[in-house]
This record gives sequence, C-alpha cells and structure tokens, in this order.
Amino acid sequence: MYPLLFRTVLSRMDPESAHHAAMLVIRALGIPPFSWAARAVTRPDPALRTRALGLDFDSPFGVAAGFDKDVRGAAGLGALGFGHVEVGTLTAIPQDGNPRPRLFRLIPDRAVVNRMGFNNRGAEAAAVRLRRLRRRRRRPVLGVNIGKSRVVDVANATADYVTSARLLAPLADYLVVNVSSPNTPGLRGLQAVETLRPLLQAVRDAAGATPLLVKIAPDLPDDEIVAIAQLAVETHLAGIIATNTTISREGLSTDPAVIAAAGEGGLSGAPLKARALEVLRVLRRSVPDTFCVVSVGGVDTAEDVQERVDAGADLVQGYTAFLYRGPLWARQINRGLAKAR
Repeated sequence: MYPLLFRTVLSRMDPESAHHAAMLVIRALGIPPFSWAARAVTRPDPALRTRALGLDFDSPFGVAAGFDKDVRGAAGLGALGFGHVEVGTLTAIPQDGNPRPRLFRLIPDRAVVNRMGFNNRGAEAAAVRLRRLRRRRRRPVLGVNIGKSRVVDVANATADYVTSARLLAPLADYLVVNVSSPNTPGLRGLQAVETLRPLLQAVRDAAGATPLLVKIAPDLPDDEIVAIAQLAVETHLAGIIATNTTISREGLSTDPAVIAAAGEGGLSGAPLKARALEVLRVLRRSVPDTFCVVSVGGVDTAEDVQERVDAGADLVQGYTAFLYRGPLWARQINRGLAKAR
C-alpha cells in the first residue's frame, strides 16, 4: 500500500508538508489505545535487545536526529518499533530555520537534500515535553541532539551549547553535540580538534552523568576522523555518531536540473551508504571496544543494518528511507534482523 501512496500522493506533495502530515499520524500513534495497537504489530523480537551507553535498547535500530525536531513524535516512533529516538537538533534560542522550500526529494537516488537550518522552538520548550515524555511507562530510549543557535557567533558557541546541555541533559538518556550540519554557517568549522576540545570538555561537564556523544560529517578526511575519535576518547565522551549529511553531489542518477534546483544543503539517503560504512570502519579501528559508535547514513534494509553491526556499530540510525519505506519500516528492519540471528 505505502509504495502506491507514495507514488500517487506523497511524492506530489511539498516534502516538508508531507512530513508534517505524517507527524500528525505518528503523534496519534503515541497515544493509547492507538499506541497499544501499534506495539502489538511492531514490537521487536526480544532477541534484538541491545546494551549500549549503559542503556537497554529494544532494538539496535533507531531514528536519527532531524525527524522529530521538537519532541512531538517520539512516543509514536517508539510505538512503531524504533529502539531509540534522537530528537532535535535543538538550540538554546528558538529559531525558524532557513526559508522554505528547504527540503527536496531526489527520488531516483532514494535521497533527500535539506537545508532546514535547525528549525525548532528551543531547548526550554523541548525540556517541558521531554519531562512529560519521561513520565510515560512505555517510551523508547531518548537521545537529545543539540546545536549552535544561528544568532550566536561561532566564538561564543561553547556557552550556547552549555546552555542547552544544562537544560536538556538531565532529561536525556544520552546527549549529542552536533557540529556537523552544513546548514548553519560556521558550524562545521567547530570539528577542528583545537576548537572542538574545549567545546566538548565544557558540554561534558554540563552534561554530568548523562552519556555524551559527538556527531561528525562524512566529508572529513580519514585522518581528521581519527583525530576526532582520539579526542573523544581523551575527553571521556561515551561515543561518536557517524555520519551527518554530506555536501557532495557525486554519483547521483537524478536529473542534474533537479539536483541544481534543490541547491545547497545536506544530502542524505542511499548515496551515503558507502562512505558511512567506510567512516564506521575507520572509527572502529580508532577507538576502544567499549567506546560506542553509532552508524548513520544510507541505511535502508535489515541487511544494511546488519552490515553496520557486523562492522562494529553498537547502534544504527536511519531517517531518509522512512520517507520511501513508510510507517512499517522499523518493523521490516527488526523482523529482518531477528531472522538473521
């Protein structure tokens, strides 16, 4: 049913409007009795239970940051079978993000270009919803992804991140420092080790006992990835999330005119698969076995997820294929993983 719905209806809609419509359904699925019915169909096999970051996950497969920016659909996403939901990216100061249109499908490549620009209602508003969500008896593991507020100068980024960390870390199962989105001016420059070290140290101190991870870009050369990995270990982070979207447009099969019309922004989806796997392997060789590595990028099928686990990923996240696979995507992944075990 969903492929037909996508071809005939959703693919003709503005992508951001389609996402908002889908979120209305997902939010409803987080409310009993709809959540009870959804879990009856999507509940992961107990064999998939995974231990990472000192936490228990019903499945190693979860939703990457960007899908639920404002902590509105996490309960519904958990009911659909995702083992964890990473909300955000959240900023200390509420912001509208970049002007629309800012989300574009590259359907032949099963990819998306976005230049959303961290649109969210701010850390304080998210904290209210996180507090309410944590009181629920049934919920997925909750990651919280934080970024730099656009109006804050890069020179003052550390204080901005610390503000978000102090508000959100007590309400998160784990916290993520996002320094790798291409859609906030100057943000990726924070990945330079000499800049990143004091930022991570300050956020780690603000996060307290909450596990802290850093999310990196796929466009970094391997030697810089190794340097960040070593820094993350030295500063006592709990893990690394690899990778964010790419600014590359190499190897795409979509009409070049469509790609040009999409313009600047981060590319996600199937084209990232090879590089995301490469980065995962570089990281796994560079960090201790006890250090958590979360793999993201180009994940579509259960075989893709299993390949990341076999390559050393503790957890795996997806996002873009949700647009192409539909609401039973996590169920399909979990059933495939269970059959392979």
